[in-house]
Amino acid sequence: MAGKQDVERGGEESRAPLLTAANEGQPSKKSSNEDRFMVYLSTFVAVSGSYAFGSCIGYSSPTQFAIRRDINLSLAEYSLFGSILNFGAIIGAITCGQMADKVGRKGAMIVSSGFCTIGWLSIYIAEDALLLDIGRLATGYGMGVFSYVVPVFISEIAPKDLRGALTTLHQLMIVTGVSVSFVVGMLVTWRDLALVGIVPCAALLVGLSVIPESPRWLARQGKQTEFEASLRRLRGKNADVSAEAAEIQDNIETLERLPKARLLDLFQRRYLSSLMIAVGLMVFQQLGGINGVSFYTSSIFEAAGFPSDVGTVIYAVLQVMITAVAATFMDKAGRKPLLVISGSGLILGSLLIGSSFYVKEHGLASDAAPALALSGVMVYIGSFSVGMGAIPWVVMSEIFPLNIKGAAGSFATLVYWSGSWACSYTFNFLMSWSTYGSFMLYAAVNSLAVVFVIKVVPETKGRTLEQIQAAISSS
Repeated sequence: MAGKQDVERGGEESRAPLLTAANEGQPSKKSSNEDRFMVYLSTFVAVSGSYAFGSCIGYSSPTQFAIRRDINLSLAEYSLFGSILNFGAIIGAITCGQMADKVGRKGAMIVSSGFCTIGWLSIYIAEDALLLDIGRLATGYGMGVFSYVVPVFISEIAPKDLRGALTTLHQLMIVTGVSVSFVVGMLVTWRDLALVGIVPCAALLVGLSVIPESPRWLARQGKQTEFEASLRRLRGKNADVSAEAAEIQDNIETLERLPKARLLDLFQRRYLSSLMIAVGLMVFQQLGGINGVSFYTSSIFEAAGFPSDVGTVIYAVLQVMITAVAATFMDKAGRKPLLVISGSGLILGSLLIGSSFYVKEHGLASDAAPALALSGVMVYIGSFSVGMGAIPWVVMSEIFPLNIKGAAGSFATLVYWSGSWACSYTFNFLMSWSTYGSFMLYAAVNSLAVVFVIKVVPETKGRTLEQIQAAISSS
């Protein structure tokens, strides 16, 4: 698109061209790595919040014995401390969409960092259960906001050929935060580990001062000058951004003609497809058993007769490695094929774990139980890391129009955390009912997930956000 070309808007003045005079008349250039430096930096800063998210999840496991001893907590009191994180995250999920729409994506991350920092400090100084629970609730709230705003921010700043890989870094940094908390928690006291949790929050606050706000959010707010400046910084000085800017503006103006979305508006016919896709993926991600496997990995290994410490270390390393590898294939293989592969692996992993319990309980081949348990957990967590762990967040950040993104994102995130709590809460009850039957049930849920992906979930690889939303609306 020529640099002098104006894009007309009905009843509005033509916008200033987004190309400098030096670029007039030149063909558009593919952004180099240097041009994309700000995209990479902005993503790195944002996923500091994802790392903080993982630190919150990983904190309670290595600190259980020491906290109960030092604060004199009963098992019930410590269970409340561990589980109240989910309730904080649910509150964060309810408020995160409106917050991100009103104060911006950066503003929401600042608020989230503040809550996490206050929460960690409360845990650090705690001498009784009350301060511990207040701190855990505050970190849970920050975690709930991070779970929504980080993938949304990355999807809105990334070029379409990098969006999948960069958004997947959200999940990679979550599992990295969890794994590091496990390891560091074995080396330092529980109070010092709480201080360690502040580090990614501090890094995020510093980084947010040097990166741009989401250009799509700025355009929605009518901040034209800031929108153009943000898009320029993200795409590089040599990039022709006029076509992308025009597409964003066209989409914004179309959305502005629609009434402001409320929660009930999400269930209008025009939005049902997007909502069903996002909610369906979140439900299957959680009810497929991931929290049961991840929270109780040690128990699964012990029950199956495999050394729990060795298995847990293998689990943590494998999770980080496979999530990192999957990120490199996201924009090449596509979202849908990886989801199908991931779901199929979850079925196999669930069947292997279930089989390990079955053969042990029935004395059919007891010596094979540990090997089946180890291979099942590794297949399960590896398969989850390939697709079902990260891609639901990627798709959720891509498919909602800007006018409902806040409300829809809050709803989808609320479903995620509610499912997380439901899976964690019911796991022990299911295991009491039937150890192998529990994992056969998870296998059945994951089978339904594969069918759902094949029949309902669209492929979003290689499309701009505006093209994705237009395609879903037209269908």
